[in-house]
Amino acid sequence: MSFSAETRADLSRFWSTIESSAQIGQGRPGGLSRLTLGDADREMRDLFAGWCRAAGLAVEIDDMGNIFGRRDGLDNSLPPILIGSHLDTQINGGRFDGIAGVLAGLEVVRSLNDAGHITRRPIVIVDWTNEEGARFSPPMVASGVFVGRYDVEWAHDLIADDGARFGNELDRIGYKGELPCKAGEIDAYFELHIEQGPILDAEKRQVGVVTGGYPSHGMRVMFRGETAHTGPTPMDLRQNALVAGARWLTAVDDIGWEFAVLDGKATGSRLAAWPNKPGILSESAQCVADVRHPDPITARVMAEKMRRAAHAAAAMAGCSVEVEDEWTWGGDIFDAELVGLIRNEAVSQGWNWRDIQSQAGHDAYHMAMHCPSAMIFTPCKGGITHNNAENCDPGDFVAGLNMLLHAVVKRADR
Repeated sequence: MSFSAETRADLSRFWSTIESSAQIGQGRPGGLSRLTLGDADREMRDLFAGWCRAAGLAVEIDDMGNIFGRRDGLDNSLPPILIGSHLDTQINGGRFDGIAGVLAGLEVVRSLNDAGHITRRPIVIVDWTNEEGARFSPPMVASGVFVGRYDVEWAHDLIADDGARFGNELDRIGYKGELPCKAGEIDAYFELHIEQGPILDAEKRQVGVVTGGYPSHGMRVMFRGETAHTGPTPMDLRQNALVAGARWLTAVDDIGWEFAVLDGKATGSRLAAWPNKPGILSESAQCVADVRHPDPITARVMAEKMRRAAHAAAAMAGCSVEVEDEWTWGGDIFDAELVGLIRNEAVSQGWNWRDIQSQAGHDAYHMAMHCPSAMIFTPCKGGITHNNAENCDPGDFVAGLNMLLHAVVKRADR
């Protein structure tokens, strides 16, 4: 057997890996709760690394816990092709978000093994640590360290709500590797992902060619006040951080509605107050919010409104405010040549496709800062995601898997 235009990925084999993954870290019925660096994450990492070795890949782990499965090429002096996504999930996550992308990379390698085809350039499959940010904030932190956006020491010091330290948890589960988390020269990065939106499913499209991402701006903010009794403390003397946080998050939601007519979105996603008990005003409140819009200028306007709302909320509650972290991603970031390569595969293979923008964050956003990068979207039922009802069937991946396979081979063999 040899690799040709008619070569296709083994859909049933790919689906079997999805089903095996779905047994590890089960959450609500049908879903997963496989948080970063927990015991279930370790079990899934072990399984994935074993699959990689069985496929003949050399497995390496860096000091952020990223797992790399490398398949040598005919000329290993050439920069490799990377295919990646993540195996961690949200606390109420689905079985496909991120996971399908990593396992699609594995299926690309297995299909090449079946065909006996060695690409000119090496191919590396990547599982990025902590894409979701569900346990350690911010999201996409390990791919961010990889491309130099964050310092590894800073990332190792991140603290989860359960008090765990990122670096200590890496040690605990045995996935703090010796390889430095630093990107070398990379020829291209590909990421397959479920759309996490309703467009492809509603239009009955088989696949989406991702042209870019909605420009997005996020903030993690700390409000600080002072504890006091809720009964005798006069209203004009109160410094209730919980109220400051609540005012800010509702103001952010109002920003989303202000710009919703042109598909703007704003989300208050976290409010963690202390002591957060009856009878006492809260001394601190950490909040996370973000805004996004297809137009980059409008997205910046929304971000400035979000920033000003934080100061206004603090003043109204008699509290101080500190912006602890900020992030920006999205825009016209994906490589035009790679996007064209993927689009050509959609056309030549005869799939029902469309161009589409990503509205969520992905590790590919960080990778696009370092090397030519592109994404492929596959449909999911009703666009439901970050929810245990997230659902796909095997047929939803046929087009994306095979487009990924052939686009990677063309790029790797050139």
